[in-house]
This record gives sequence, C-alpha cells and structure tokens, in this order.
Amino acid sequence: MCGVAGVLDWRAQANPVWSPDDGLLRRMADTLHHRGPDGRGFLKRPELGLAHTRLAIVDLAGGDQPIFNEDGSIAVVFNGEIFNHIELRDELESLGHRFATRSDTEVIVHLYEQHGDDFVHHLNGQFAIVLWDERRQRLLLVRDRVGIAPLYYRIGETDDEHQLIFGSEVKALLPALVRSPRVNRRALDQVFTCWTPVGAETLFEGIWSLEPGTMLIAEPDRDKRLHATVRRYWDWRFPLSPDDCLQGPDDDLLEELRATLVDATRIRLRADVPVGAYLSGGLDSSILTSVIHHETNAPLRTFSIGFEDASLDESAQQREMIEFLHARHSRIECRQEDVGLGLMDTVWHAECAVLRTAPVPMRLLSGLVRRQGYKVVLTGEGADEVFGGYDLFKEAQLRQFWARQPQSPHRPQLLQRLYPWLAGQSGRSDAFMRGFYGNGLEDPDDLLFSHGPRFDTTSKARMFLLEPRPDRESLEDIRAILPPEASHWHPLARAQYLEARLLMGNYLLSSQGDRMLMANGVEGRFPYLDHRVIEFANRLPPRLKLRGLREKIGLRQAMARYLPERTRMRHKQPYRAPDAAALFNPATGEPLAFVSDLLSPQSLTRSACFEHTRVGLLLRKASRQPAALGNRDNQALIGMVTLQAWHRLFIESHHPMRPLAH
Repeated sequence: MCGVAGVLDWRAQANPVWSPDDGLLRRMADTLHHRGPDGRGFLKRPELGLAHTRLAIVDLAGGDQPIFNEDGSIAVVFNGEIFNHIELRDELESLGHRFATRSDTEVIVHLYEQHGDDFVHHLNGQFAIVLWDERRQRLLLVRDRVGIAPLYYRIGETDDEHQLIFGSEVKALLPALVRSPRVNRRALDQVFTCWTPVGAETLFEGIWSLEPGTMLIAEPDRDKRLHATVRRYWDWRFPLSPDDCLQGPDDDLLEELRATLVDATRIRLRADVPVGAYLSGGLDSSILTSVIHHETNAPLRTFSIGFEDASLDESAQQREMIEFLHARHSRIECRQEDVGLGLMDTVWHAECAVLRTAPVPMRLLSGLVRRQGYKVVLTGEGADEVFGGYDLFKEAQLRQFWARQPQSPHRPQLLQRLYPWLAGQSGRSDAFMRGFYGNGLEDPDDLLFSHGPRFDTTSKARMFLLEPRPDRESLEDIRAILPPEASHWHPLARAQYLEARLLMGNYLLSSQGDRMLMANGVEGRFPYLDHRVIEFANRLPPRLKLRGLREKIGLRQAMARYLPERTRMRHKQPYRAPDAAALFNPATGEPLAFVSDLLSPQSLTRSACFEHTRVGLLLRKASRQPAALGNRDNQALIGMVTLQAWHRLFIESHHPMRPLAH
C-alpha cells in the first residue's frame, strides 16, 4: 500500500496565478509519509497535480510512480496491489501493449487503454487508483470492491465547486484547504448510532469517502467547470430465492470453495519482499497460515497479539497452531496501560472517533511486524462477513426463530447459549436477555432487524450529544444504503450486507485494518475478500454458512484438511481489547491526564459536541469503578474521548501534527 494525493482545477489553464505548486504537493505528500516511506513521485500539469508516496513491494527498482502508457498520455498513481498482474500482463502483451517495468501499476494504464472504464472489472486486488487521461482531460478515482484501500475527496471550496482535492487520508487534503474543516453533525450522530459514518459520509464536513466498489469521473464542462459523477461498478449481491443459490452436492461446492480460497491466498503472496501472516489462534487466520504452509513454497512467518488480561488472551490457541505448523513466530503483549498511552496516536491515524479500543493493539502489532523486517502480512479479516461468522448473525437467527412464537417460554432460553466464550454470560438474568434481544420481535421482516440490538446499544451514547438528530434519522440513513432487492434476500444475507457495507469498509478495514497497518508502513492483504471468494460464497445456500448456533459451517468443512480438529471445531472468540478501564489509573481510579483534559468543561465547550453535565456524571461513575462499566457506558465513554481527541487533532488545528505519546 502507498499514499496518493492531488488537486484538479481546470481554471489553472486560464489563470496561471493558481497552479498545483510543488510546495502544496509536497506538503500533501508529507502527511502520508507513513504510508510510503520508500520514495516519492509527482506529476504536474497546468490543471492537475499528483503526489505519490511509495511503499515498495513489487518491482523495487522500476516501480516508482507516476507510471505512464507508451506515449505518456495516460498516467497513474495508485495505492494497493493488483494480484493478478502477471496474467493481465501476458494478456495485454499478446494484444500488442509494450511494458517498460515489472510493476503491477503499469498493468492499469494498459488495461484502461484496452477496455476504457471497464478496466476495473479485470482487476483482482485492493486499490485506490488515480488515473489521468491527458487527451480526454479526464480524471478517474477508483476504489476497490470492498474498501480495503481508502480514498477521500472534496469538491470545491465555494459555491462554484471548481476544484477537486483528494488523498488516501483526510489529513492529505488539509494543506489544500483555505479554512479549517468543521464537524459533520450528521456523521457524528451516525457514529454514535452504528459505530461509523454511513456511506460516503466522514466526520469532516464537506469531505467525502469514495465508497467501496465505486469510481468518480471528473471532466470539465464547456465553461471549464468541474463536472464529477460517482458510479458503482460492484456490490455485494445475494440470491433472490433458494433456486438462485448454487446447486449440486455439498462436497462439490465446498471443493470449489477450497480451491478458490487457496488460489486467493497464493496470489496474495506475490511480492518482491518477504510476506508474513497474522495468527490470532482463531479459525480464519489458522486456515490461512495452514494454506501457506501446505499449499505454497513460501516460508511461514507469523505474528500475534497477546493480552495480560486472561479473558482477552488467545495465546494458548496460537501456540497450538504454531506447533502444528512449525511456524517461526513473534508475539507482542498488550497491557491495559498501552491502550491509554496509544489512544491519541491511534485517533490520529484513524481520523475518526471509535467506540472500542480494539484499534490500539492492532497498531502495536503492525509495529512489531515492521521491526522484524516485514512490510506485508496476510490477515483473516473478512471471513466473518463472507461466511456468516459473527455472533450477531446467530443472534438474528435465534431472534427470527423466537419471533415466530413470541410468547414461547422456551425459545428465549436459547439466548443463554449465544456466547460460550464470554465468562459470566450465563449469569445474565432471563429478564435482561428477554428485554434486550426481544426488542423489535414484532417486525422480523424489517431490513434492519438483525442489527437492532447493536444499534440500540450504541445509540444510548447519543444521549450525551449536545444536538442529536431525531431518533430514527441515522437508521434511515442506513436503510438508504440497502438495494431494493434486499427485501427478497434471505435474512442472513441482509445481515451480511449490512455488516459488509456499513461496518467493514468504514470501520473494520479502516480503523482496525488499513490505518493501523499503514501507521507503521505495513501492507495488509485479505484473501477472504478476494471478489471471487465473496461472489462464490454469496451464492452458497445459507445452511452452508450458519446452522443452528454453529457458524461458518461450509468454511470449516471445506478447509478441514488444513486444521487440527480442536481448532476446526472451536467456537468463534471475538477479538477484544482492554476497554474504558484503560483510560483510568488502576491505583486511584482517576482518569488519565489526557482524558481529564479532553473531557474538561473548556474542551467540551470548544468542540460543542457533548452536553457537559451528562459527560461529567458518566466520568464520575466510571472513576468509582471503571472495570464495572456496562457495554453501553463503555462505548459512550470511549466514543466521547476519541471524538474529543479527533476534534483537538484535526479541527482545532488546521494543519495538525502527529501527537506525542501520553
């Protein structure tokens, strides 16, 4: 992965006073140095300036960007990897295209020459592409299908909307703005409803995220004004009826699944630098590391996180797989104090408030990877979305079952079996379980039914907002991202779509994926998110994903040969990190100094986001017994601290500097 940034403005052709000067482009590139510490490249035209910071992975000597076609009329800077570039190169050379490098980037310019905008359908990869067509005076911004590589943009500083500014991270846009950004109140409410901004929204007013599976096309109109359109080229799709699912014997379907996932893993090992893998000890990462060991000649080098808190730690499961695979392994242990110390720097990279501390250890882990001399790792992210692995999917199925007989005294008793990994779950009262999970049973056909309990839990944090939107507006924003045919999908498919389109691109792959990896110049690769794997899995019958309270049935069966039986049958244990208790001194119960500062009346007044009295009450409650906070209060407190940190870093300072450790 790398960093891209740029400015497009056709006024510059007629007004030489304005141009994308080297100073501006270099300042934009400076903000992305962590994404590309291995080199820089620039393209300057009267109407366009492009900047690229390189993390050298493929063609170390010849892959500097921008890269051009034969006559120089098409230029590309890009962040990511094209995993099928070898096959595409062979095909393009047979059609007469001439290559000057071995870089996967060069494949993009020749594919565009050959196929126009449809070039993107030929790519297997993760990418944020910026392509300039000099002859047609046309700029394309393209983001990969599932949102692994980020890309942000802003159109215009005035009502004229004459200028397009873009970059891999929001901080790359800030040097090009004439005034400090403001808080996007709509996105703020969304974060405190469903963990993340929805769709193209960001916390920065007027700055948009290019959504996964879309491209932005920028062209001049007759008056040299910017005309920009965004169109979707790919989306998650599911069968409209059982007859539309893949047919045939289960063994045949699962063998095809196995072969597809093995190939998705194999091509993601293509690199001119060593490639490692994350090994959490769970099913998904265990499958990938075992496939590397058994199906490739690549040396197996693994990395993991451990926790001093035994309830969070999976070191025993990790050791089991390490011994099974004879892997060379490195591990970092995250202590509770590490979360508090690392939170501000994590917000700096995430560029958004977060309601969980989970990103902090992921940033520490990528630091270990880089210190060990690796800058590429394979990870198991995406398997839960693709194969129905989250507990939320089991919750929804059980609630659907309960909703058919809402007065049954027996069906809600199954709720006690939902979380075998969570100590004390069985101690929750029947009244609590019935009240919490029974909310919404009257409308099991609601398209948001599966996520109702999560949204309800998170939205309690909205009570701390100074100016919350009406209760249901953020939920309606979520409904708007669902396609019309979603009402015909199986309930599990609807839940998967929500998780993939809402949480995966904007939260999981951003706050816990790309940002925490690239904070240390490490590229993550995600075999489960190969579009061939997704498209095949989406057409599998639901019974091969979730059966009763057993998740990922088909994946377990298809990959059984690669795993010890105990690993194959292990229940999912979600990745969790030390929560809000990490924001307090364990000896005194007092908030850490930076927490007190961020939640002080003065800081709350400057941000004008939260209601002072309620924040103070929660802070005092947490100080008395931080480890005893419930889930709702945990999320609210972490969300407020990280939002205040975000405001301090990006809104109060026009050109923010990376924070010092606390």
